[in-house]
Amino acid sequence: MMNHLRCRTCGQTYNPNEPVWRCTCGGLLDLHFQAEFPLDRIQARPPDLWRYREALPLESDDHIIIIALGEGFTPLLPVWIGDKSIWIKQEHLFPTGSYKDRGAAMLISKSAELGISRVVEDSSGNAGCAVAAYCARAGMECDIYVPADTSAAKLAQIQMYGATLHKIAGSREDTARAVLMAAEQYYYASHSWNPFFFHGTKTFAYEVCEQLGWTAPDTIILPVGNGTLLLGVDIGMSELRNAGIIPQKPKLIAVQAAHCSPLAQRFFKPDSEITSPQPTIAEGIAIAEPIRGEQILDAVRNSGGTFITVSEDEIKTALIQMGTQGFYIEPTAAATIAGIQRYLATAPPDEVIVSVFTGHGLKATEKILKFL
Repeated sequence: MMNHLRCRTCGQTYNPNEPVWRCTCGGLLDLHFQAEFPLDRIQARPPDLWRYREALPLESDDHIIIIALGEGFTPLLPVWIGDKSIWIKQEHLFPTGSYKDRGAAMLISKSAELGISRVVEDSSGNAGCAVAAYCARAGMECDIYVPADTSAAKLAQIQMYGATLHKIAGSREDTARAVLMAAEQYYYASHSWNPFFFHGTKTFAYEVCEQLGWTAPDTIILPVGNGTLLLGVDIGMSELRNAGIIPQKPKLIAVQAAHCSPLAQRFFKPDSEITSPQPTIAEGIAIAEPIRGEQILDAVRNSGGTFITVSEDEIKTALIQMGTQGFYIEPTAAATIAGIQRYLATAPPDEVIVSVFTGHGLKATEKILKFL
C-alpha cells in the first residue's frame, strides 16, 4: 500500500518503514501513499477513525489494537453563528480534548510499528497532550517540550500521562529549536515535521464527507498555526477526489489571530515585512514561523480559499457566544468561530460550510477566568 517519503526540497526518496522524519538535506518530507476506500467495508466497521484502514499508512493492525482510545467519528452538529446554521465538527470531544489525537494516534501507531521506544515532541499544549497520551498507551517513553507560559491545565495533562516535561523560556520558536537538539538523538514525533501526523488528521476530511452522505462541503473554515489540520484536510480531500468519491475539493478558509498572523500577511502582501507577533489568547495558533508555511499557503490558494484574521476582542466574544449555546471550547477554537462570523458577511447564502471546535475549554480555564 505504501509508496515512499519524498523531500520537498531536493526530491530524495526514503522507505517509509525506516525511522526517518527529515531529509538529509534538512528538507521536509511528504508521504506519497495510495489511499483506498472500500465503502462497504468502511461502513460495516465501528465508528472510529480506524474504519478507513485501507487509507491509512500502516503495515498491520497490531499497534492500532494496543493504542486505540476510541478516537474519531466525532459528531458533526449544526451550530447557529449569527443567523446561519454551520456544520461544526466536535473535535474537542476527543480522548485528550483536541483534534490532535487524530495525528498522534496515527503517528504513535507508526512509531511503534517502526520499533521506536522513545520520542520527542514540541507543542503549545494540545499536540503534546495527544502524543503523551498515545505514548502512554503504547508503553513508549516521550519528552514533551513546551513554552513556559503554556496553560497550566495542559501541563498537568501532559505530566499525568507520564511524559517528561521540558518548559522552555522564550517564544514558541525557542521551544522548537530546543526540541531539534533532542531530535538528533530520539525520533521526532512532530506534528509539523513528521508526515505521518498529517495522515492521521486527514481522517477529518473522510468523516466530514461520510457524515454528509459521501459528499464534500463547499467550504471548510479552520484555524491555522502550524497547519496540521488544514494540511491533513487538504491531503484527505485530494485522496477522496482521486478515488472518485467527491468531484472536487472544498474551498479552504484559514483563520489566524491578528496578533500572530504571519501566513495571512504573506498571503495578502507576499513582498512586505512580517509584523512581529504579539501575545494572543489563541495560544494553539500562535506560531510566528510555521515550518510548512509555503505548503499551507499553496493549499489555501489552490482551493480558491483565503485567510481571515480576528482580533482578541472578537475571539473573546465568540468564546462567550458559544458558551451560551452550551459549548465550552478553548480560545483557539473561538478564534475560528470569530473567523466564520467575518466570512459569513460575504458568503453565498446557500453555501454548505463545515468548521470545527478544535479543543476543549477545560484546557484553558485559567485564561478564560481572567476575562469573564
